[in-house]
Amino acid sequence: MHDRDPSARSGASSVALLDDLSVGFRGRYVAYDALTRQVQAWAKAFPGLVRLTSLVTTPEGRELWLLTIGPEPDRIRPAAWVDGNMHASEYSGTSVALAIAEDVLRAHLDPTRMLHDLPQHLVDIVRQDVLLYVLPRLSPDGAERVIGTDAYVRSVPRDGRLGRAAPYWRHADVDGDGKARLMRKEDPAGDFVASQDVAGLMLPRRIEDPGPFYALYPEGFIEGWDGFTVPMPSYLSDNETDLNRNFPYGWAPEPRQWGAGPYAASEPEARAVTEFAVKHPNIFAWLNLHTFGGVFIRPSGDRSDKKMDQADLELYLQLGEWAEQVVGYPMVSMFEEFTYEPDTPLSGDLCTFAYAQRGAVSMVCELWDFWKQSGVEVLRPFVWNYQRRTRADLIQIGRWDREHNQGRLLGRWRSFDHPQLGPVEIGGYDPFESIVNPPPERLSELCEQQARFFLRLAALAPRLRLARVETTVIGEGLTRLEATVENVGFLPTYVLSSSRGLPWNEPVQAEIALEPGVELVSGEVTQQVGHLGGWGGYQKSSVPYMARTSGTTPRHKVSWVVRGRGGVVLRARSVRVGQVEARVALT
Repeated sequence: MHDRDPSARSGASSVALLDDLSVGFRGRYVAYDALTRQVQAWAKAFPGLVRLTSLVTTPEGRELWLLTIGPEPDRIRPAAWVDGNMHASEYSGTSVALAIAEDVLRAHLDPTRMLHDLPQHLVDIVRQDVLLYVLPRLSPDGAERVIGTDAYVRSVPRDGRLGRAAPYWRHADVDGDGKARLMRKEDPAGDFVASQDVAGLMLPRRIEDPGPFYALYPEGFIEGWDGFTVPMPSYLSDNETDLNRNFPYGWAPEPRQWGAGPYAASEPEARAVTEFAVKHPNIFAWLNLHTFGGVFIRPSGDRSDKKMDQADLELYLQLGEWAEQVVGYPMVSMFEEFTYEPDTPLSGDLCTFAYAQRGAVSMVCELWDFWKQSGVEVLRPFVWNYQRRTRADLIQIGRWDREHNQGRLLGRWRSFDHPQLGPVEIGGYDPFESIVNPPPERLSELCEQQARFFLRLAALAPRLRLARVETTVIGEGLTRLEATVENVGFLPTYVLSSSRGLPWNEPVQAEIALEPGVELVSGEVTQQVGHLGGWGGYQKSSVPYMARTSGTTPRHKVSWVVRGRGGVVLRARSVRVGQVEARVALT
């Protein structure tokens, strides 16, 4: 029987219990049932630290589990958010999100224990001043389909489109082996050839190649087949919506943005996250986990760095330096290095929604630096890595699979008589635990890298304080109260320069609550403090000949005059940074 309160245990025994509860997500990829067991086990064992809620039930009956980690979860304070597995096959994000949750729990359970070489004062900030929201799997229906069958699903395995008259591919296990991978068919007009160097590898056809030539298709069947037309496979597979094109900021319909869905936040998963974010303006940091490539992608998503808020840019450049030091991944602009067509921004992505509409320091992480690990050149701009691979690169990837990945990627091709296409070969690639996600034996390393960075990001929170409260008796039962409200955090209370003007980005207010026997003589009950700067002021001059403190002031003084004896409670608060208070006894 688990203790109901983790404080009843010693730090060591609580951490031992935490370790015992693990379902092994750091060393293997977990399906929905195991994920559910994990989050429910934490919530049951540590009710004082973990709240488990479901944001929504998916169309296939799975819960969108959200963990809130930190004591007093209803006490509003700055919050850091991490989500994973928005795209169905990118399930290493689930393991990383769970690892971050587990490490923050470990910090709460044993505050003196070294955690990823994080200095103790930063661990204390994360424990005392920051809530953590963790959504381990944003697309549980899609992930379950991929984990169970290897069938490619972009995000969610459903399609509500009307009037689909043209033939299209439906991914399915054709040959009954429990997996849905690829099919190749000999075709004199085919655009692939088989590698002579690496068995199972298919290469784009060159004019010098003598053949045989192949067309490559997903394993499955053609819906609406007319007996002749073989449709081009889509990156959306046989689904309508890419969740990362379905968020409301900058949403655009097809054909301007493929995968957008019928309308903004049409999908229950995207809508639930949107609604939660709008109701929780205290979210100041947002990490959206994807795969693959080994890169952090930052705002802005819809404009160049020259047109971006320059204070925001300075912050992200600093974060990029830290990311490369801690994780080894570069941080690149979404607009300048991750648009598939130059000067054509993506629409409806979650990172841009979190940054531009919710004022969070948001970023994408494409987990698993596959290009570097496989020994091919890492190209810039970074999007070229997915578009401009040479034949030599592909052969090198095939050799890496054989020598370092136990041959998980390249399987053999087996002959099969397809009911629509006739003679084909089925098998080929299984990229989900090699390219799209790391091999399971590399997963623990990935979890540790990302937790080291995320905990540092969380420690940048604005931190509101009532720093000094002074009372002065001024005669005839009158007392003057003066309080200093300050922000001792790295980030300002408005978080991002670009978000300062958002209507919900409430400045700090101070207020006085009077106990019986005390009356207010002078000063408004509620007084405007305004936003307070953080010590991480950007564009700071540090050169010895011109080193100066810069930025918005971090503190503000408020005062009241009261009459009587008893007590008062002073509070400072805003929806972004929460509330702090102090009781003052009047004698």
